[in-house]
Amino acid sequence: MQIQIHTDRNIEADAQLIETVETAMAAALGGFGSRLTRVEVHLSDENGPVKSHGEPMRCRLETRPASRQPVLVTADAATVEQAVAAAAKKMERLLDSTFGKLDDPRG
Repeated sequence: MQIQIHTDRNIEADAQLIETVETAMAAALGGFGSRLTRVEVHLSDENGPVKSHGEPMRCRLETRPASRQPVLVTADAATVEQAVAAAAKKMERLLDSTFGKLDDPRG
């Protein structure tokens, strides 16, 4: 499973952020193994340089299951790490459901 990380101009993709994202993806999506060809993580600060109330950090997570259409989830949170963790959990549940239906012999 290949992991690609994209950030907007307000978030710096330093080594610590990359490690955090890769760890979260491995924990949540590692069980799907070869069923996923690529995971794209898009991180953005919705408020930009101007800080205001709310949940400004957004993580859009797109997975590419082998021989299937891409699957996308989005999560907003106060920090990048929280947004990544929330999106990873959403994706894990979605893929569990999707692959569970595909693997069910009754269809």
